[in-house]
Amino acid sequence: MKRILIGLIALAVLAAGGWFGFNLYAQHRATAEVEAAFDRIRSHRNKASHGKVAFDVMSRTLTVEDIAVAPESQPQAQIKIAGIKGTGVRLIDDISFSADSIDIRDFEVRLDQIGPAKVKASYKVPQLTMRDYAGPVHAGNTPAGGSLIEMYRYLLDQYAGVSASSLTAPTLSMTFDAGSSAIGSGEFSYSGLEIQNLKHGKIDAMKADHAVFTVDVKQPGKQDKLTGDLSNIIVNDFDATAIAAAFDPKTTDDRFHRVYRQISVGPYVLKSAQGMRTDIEGITFEDVAVQPSKFRPAEIIALLPADRSAPPTPAQSREMMEKLAGFYEGLRVGKVEIGKMSMGTPQGTARINAIRYREGEFAVEGLDAPVPQGQFKMERFALKSFSTANLLRWAAGLTNVGEAPAPDQILGLFRVLEGAEIKGVVAPYKNTRQLVTIDTISLNWGQLIGSIPSKANLVVKMVTPTDPSNPAQRPLIMAGVDKLAIDLDLGAAWTESSGAFAFAPATINLGNLARAQARFGLANVPRGVFTADPMQAMDQAAQIETGAIELSLRDSGVVDLIVAQFARTQNFSRDAARSAIVEMIRAEGEKVTTANLDAKAAVDALADFVATSGQTLTIKLTPLGKVPVFQLVDALNSEPIVALAQFRIEASTGL
Repeated sequence: MKRILIGLIALAVLAAGGWFGFNLYAQHRATAEVEAAFDRIRSHRNKASHGKVAFDVMSRTLTVEDIAVAPESQPQAQIKIAGIKGTGVRLIDDISFSADSIDIRDFEVRLDQIGPAKVKASYKVPQLTMRDYAGPVHAGNTPAGGSLIEMYRYLLDQYAGVSASSLTAPTLSMTFDAGSSAIGSGEFSYSGLEIQNLKHGKIDAMKADHAVFTVDVKQPGKQDKLTGDLSNIIVNDFDATAIAAAFDPKTTDDRFHRVYRQISVGPYVLKSAQGMRTDIEGITFEDVAVQPSKFRPAEIIALLPADRSAPPTPAQSREMMEKLAGFYEGLRVGKVEIGKMSMGTPQGTARINAIRYREGEFAVEGLDAPVPQGQFKMERFALKSFSTANLLRWAAGLTNVGEAPAPDQILGLFRVLEGAEIKGVVAPYKNTRQLVTIDTISLNWGQLIGSIPSKANLVVKMVTPTDPSNPAQRPLIMAGVDKLAIDLDLGAAWTESSGAFAFAPATINLGNLARAQARFGLANVPRGVFTADPMQAMDQAAQIETGAIELSLRDSGVVDLIVAQFARTQNFSRDAARSAIVEMIRAEGEKVTTANLDAKAAVDALADFVATSGQTLTIKLTPLGKVPVFQLVDALNSEPIVALAQFRIEASTGL
């Protein structure tokens, strides 16, 4: 028994010695691996140091304390970490490892004199935890050039090589200071940060429970401070590989790659030290994608002037806007929606139900805002097929200082969008207590030839008070008409194959006064007439011929208004005034009918139209042959009777 006991003790001593020996070997091996990693950092002329290194074999826990890294040649960045603790660390192969969890304490990054504005910035993360981590044993070599874009590419490459089931950080803060620059200084802080399922540069979801910021804004003559408070920041389906492709200067990839499926935040409160406040219920972005061949951040950064105190030349401004236009062409956003918001103004609080962007349409809905004359309300304002890229290109053509833009440059605005719409407006009319109401104003255009539309449609439905200060409206006011209801529908289109240009129909309804409608067309309209060159347009317009013209006028009170006004000025009774007007029409008509018998039908119809209220007058003019438009205009100015003789005239009235 004694020998057995001695043997067991000896075996235990040997086992313990072996265990401690293996533990010392593992500790030495871990320390050597960490030191080798820091040597690689130092080999690129960087400063790198660390404190105690420990490795526990039983739990496979590696701990490294007091890490500090800084570039030696250009001390623009410093990284400090109080400690890194990896639990369940194991090698996957010669170049990668995994860990059940990695805990990082007091992670801090300081940046100094970054970019043209010489910004100083710092990031602090007191605690960061990564679960089920896998990544490379050795980080790749940092870029030799040290440019901001190269650093971004490097970080994205490293990011694509790691995976983790989750990353959590209770808080993160960032401060920046741009000195005397207009950027100013400020601080951002986030709480409740979490990332789920990071793999191959893609993330299933990211969130932050809360974020606050303060920014000191330097402005000429005064200084302002902005403070913001955001909640529920959520990002779903983020893919950094598309961004990495955009940073590759040699890429020719012209496909769109989705970067974000959805970004949402809200509520959001923004305050200014000047007393302004904005409250937003929520903001959402969906399906954000980039086209690497056009979305090139490096080109935009390269255009930023080193000396921002000197204003850019017109040529530099044009180049910048052209580059930005290409940049925006490479950015596609499926949907943007800003929920209910309120804004403080000197007159009171303005409110908007929603701001939306989708499939090229930008819309503001439910605006209710105070103005000096009262309250302004608008149900909807929309821009159709709006293009930021086209807007920038149009603006680039207007940058010649001291030179008035050419007509073609101004008309280039038609390329920026394809229409606009206003609905449901109620607004105070001047300084009166009356209101202007707009049911709809809609203008659409298309089929551009150069910068000029060859197709357009205008719809206006509104009611406006009559204006006593307008001499043309005084007869209406004297007749008791205090409002004008306008209902206008005007369509125009050119057909290249036939050369026809048609206005059909052009309709205006003046409330309870009259409804007029016109249909007319032009023939042999050449493509060359659609030009901003007035000389070329006039030369081409000489070929245009007049087509059929049809006019109709429905009396809803305008005849009685004219009769009443005439009776008042002539001191007649209304019946006598009506008879006098009819006789005047017939007398003047005789001068016309002697030269053109067809005109008698029109004169008789007009006289009957005035004689009996509530009728519809219809007149149709059909060219008897080719009638050039210029020739017709000259004839109307000099000899109207001769001009009418070139048409067959048909006229009628009816209730």
